[in-house]
Amino acid sequence: MSVLSYILQFIVALSIAYVWVFRFDNIVQEFKQYELADLTRNFVGAAKISLSTLLVAGIWFPPLVLIPSILMAILMVCAQLAHFKVKNPWSKHLPSFVLLVFSVLIAGIAAEII
Repeated sequence: MSVLSYILQFIVALSIAYVWVFRFDNIVQEFKQYELADLTRNFVGAAKISLSTLLVAGIWFPPLVLIPSILMAILMVCAQLAHFKVKNPWSKHLPSFVLLVFSVLIAGIAAEII
């Protein structure tokens, strides 16, 4: 199961980095649509990038994985709620939902539930 966790950790981290670094202009537009402050956007971005870094580091030091994966899942639940708030189409929900599922799986593997 650890190989699956490593793959999921890398996918989550790479996805977050791609969206929050290379597609930041989309993030700015989305947070305006959600009517959230720039400070909130910056905090969420810093948190997601930090958690992603810990998930990657967790490949070599597994005790780091559980808390970051749970916190990432919480952030993805918040993303889902934001999409529902503005009534986005399901296609907008899908990326954060997939990352939510991956984060829960990573946490389950780290906690030895799965």
